[in-house]
Amino acid sequence: MHQNQRKAGILLHPTSLPADDGIGDLGPTAYRFLDFLHQAGVGVWQVLPLVPTAYGNSPYTGLSSFAGNPLLISLELLRRELPSLEGEIGERPDFPLDRVVYPEVQRWKMPLLRRAAEIFLEEADGQQRSEYDEFCNKEKRWLEDYAFFVTAKAFYDQQASREGARSSLWYSYWPRALATKDPSELARRREDWSAEIETEKVMQFFFQRQWSRLRTYAAERGVEIFGDMPIFVAGDSADVWSWPELFQLDKNLKPQKVAGVPPDYFSAEGQRWGNPLYRWPEHRKQDFSWWKARVKKALEYCDIVRIDHFRGFEACWEIPAREKTAINGKWVKSPGRELFRALQDELGELPVVAEDLGVITPEVLALRRDFALPGMKVLQFAFEPARETALGRLNSANPFLPHNYESACVAYTGTHDNDTSRSWYDSLDQGLRGLVDAYLGRTDSSEESAVWSLIRVLFMSVAAYAIVPLQDVLDLGAEARMNTPATVGGNWSWRVRREAFNSQVAERLRELSSLYGRLAAPIDPGAPQAEK
Repeated sequence: MHQNQRKAGILLHPTSLPADDGIGDLGPTAYRFLDFLHQAGVGVWQVLPLVPTAYGNSPYTGLSSFAGNPLLISLELLRRELPSLEGEIGERPDFPLDRVVYPEVQRWKMPLLRRAAEIFLEEADGQQRSEYDEFCNKEKRWLEDYAFFVTAKAFYDQQASREGARSSLWYSYWPRALATKDPSELARRREDWSAEIETEKVMQFFFQRQWSRLRTYAAERGVEIFGDMPIFVAGDSADVWSWPELFQLDKNLKPQKVAGVPPDYFSAEGQRWGNPLYRWPEHRKQDFSWWKARVKKALEYCDIVRIDHFRGFEACWEIPAREKTAINGKWVKSPGRELFRALQDELGELPVVAEDLGVITPEVLALRRDFALPGMKVLQFAFEPARETALGRLNSANPFLPHNYESACVAYTGTHDNDTSRSWYDSLDQGLRGLVDAYLGRTDSSEESAVWSLIRVLFMSVAAYAIVPLQDVLDLGAEARMNTPATVGGNWSWRVRREAFNSQVAERLRELSSLYGRLAAPIDPGAPQAEK
């Protein structure tokens, strides 16, 4: 991203698109959404991590940092390519239109995706088979182990459920020979599960082919894809099973030191995330090859990538795994400069945005600036309830107020972790709401909603990119919140209604983008259109 290239963007994870199969996907509605962005003059589509998810459905605790989420594969697009699939699809369940009910979607969709993979293997012509073989060869660094891991996980998850076991984690439940990747045991299981493993590989082929075509269409519509990459990976993932030497594990392969953040004003116990921390000396010994491959893959998926918890590259809050809270952790330095220098040497200029929220020290800021990485600003964080209600005035020096932004940043009304701006504004007490209104220039006679006033001041700012969750564009309340941190259940499930992508909303965004110099490429009547 370039500081002199002002753009507007929309934050919307593909699962939230209004597809017909109970969950958003990479099919026709994704193409129509890109048409909507193009019509609105919006040049950035920001998504959350595209990885396969497990318990809790969080895209930040994926089963792999390289693979794509099979649930995002469009059955409609597969039907067009695999006519034999049509007869396999029965009556679609009556899925809710505004929520993803993950268990129901998985029960219905995953068997159909596996059947589609079987049909592909049975009926693929020479060119299709060649494309598949080329994909498998190109992605072999991670694909073989990923396909084996998720196959084994499915097998042992079912076994653990039958036995009533409390945990089916690979390092505590799988046979020791499999957990340690004993060659003879791996060979035996690969033979036993050969069909299932091949099916998983084909599903990844489906995902990457559909995503690649969608990304090409986005480029044709003048829209950049802005991705997201967590700094850490889940312990129960193909990454840790495949490369255990890269993580702080004990002799039983269980996490020894885990990630989190220290206690603060909001949490007396801090946050214990539980992700295994990196064994940095081993990464250094391998010339950061895993990181190079990971970032390279992320940039194949997207034009720009946000790295979550950037401050962890300067120092991590290290918590002994035996601890139940984050209280007894400590800061331990990370080799951020070495890592980013190695990434630049391998990949050139990094189109990376640093999520520099939270406990940010001068050392963290220096690391970000030394590598010319833009940071983040969140408008909801600009107003400090405890301080400002007591004093009766805003803290004009708050770095999240738009007049304090620098051009090298990405500004948001809120992120996936925030409440919607409508719900946030409505929850303010009368005094603070008055201060917010004063900053926004709102009066009792203002016709513009408070949320659109927030969007307006964001677009006015000098921030290179101004990103707004679609929920805020639609002025939706708490029912549309994507995630509430530190809670389980109901997160990651919001879906937008199909009628939201209308010309009235698009024109309103377009007017604001044009007024504040954020308009993307002009509409080309001859550009290709999505199939409706």
